[in-house]
Amino acid sequence: MDQQNRPTDLPAQEQPHPGTTGEMTPEPDHGEQSYRGSGRLEGHRAVITGGDSGIGRAVAIAFAREGADVLLSYLPEEQEDAETTAGWVREAGRDAVLVPGDVREEEHCRAIVARAVADLGGIDLLVNNAAFQMSQPDGLLGITTEQFDRVLKTNVYAMFWLCKLAVPVLGPGSSIINTSSIQATQPSPHLMDYATSKGAITTFTRALAQDVADRGIRVNSVAPGPVWTPLIPATIDGDHVEGFGGQTPLGRAGQPAELAPAYVFLASAAASYITGEVLAVTGGKLFG
Repeated sequence: MDQQNRPTDLPAQEQPHPGTTGEMTPEPDHGEQSYRGSGRLEGHRAVITGGDSGIGRAVAIAFAREGADVLLSYLPEEQEDAETTAGWVREAGRDAVLVPGDVREEEHCRAIVARAVADLGGIDLLVNNAAFQMSQPDGLLGITTEQFDRVLKTNVYAMFWLCKLAVPVLGPGSSIINTSSIQATQPSPHLMDYATSKGAITTFTRALAQDVADRGIRVNSVAPGPVWTPLIPATIDGDHVEGFGGQTPLGRAGQPAELAPAYVFLASAAASYITGEVLAVTGGKLFG
């Protein structure tokens, strides 16, 4: 889908969390028909959380077409989307390992790393992309302790656990890429807990990059702006989905396919001297 054909007007819609790609109108573009690889990740082994749909699917497709085998982590209720993503990975001639479960559980994070070592032979790329948000029009007073726990466990704890478990098996030249957000520096009151988690991810990324630099491991983050993924109609009031992303200078939401090249760049040798960085892909909204 080229720039001219990317949708600028999204109709009002909503669906139950976690949301599915097939229920979205229009369906997102993950680069299925457009991404062309050039061997930049040949022989690499990648773990992608939230790899079933949205940004995770686009990254999985791009990584596979660049030559990487991929382990996909996702919720059990996202199995159908995960199978579709795995199909695109395999069509690119790469291995796809599917590991359903909840990254809010430390033991499941342990299982993800163990499966990657057993089935892929190791890990070269770790993409912490799984996320949860739930819009609360009442701001702070609408956020329950249960919701706050879910946001922080999914977005921050899982990243912490997976990094801690993966670092001992990551070799020199490996890369960790965490998904932050424009919300880290331009928080919306109705997404206060989500924005807090994304700020934590940015700080964690910068600190971890210094901590593991002597191991030859690079740690960076991609900070998306508004992107059209199942998380949007599943966590935002349907009427507010209409016009989603229209406040950006480019006047529209981004497509997952437009995020994937940032992950490929940070994972590749082209970014060999970049660590502790946040790469904003925001449609022109300023990060910081």
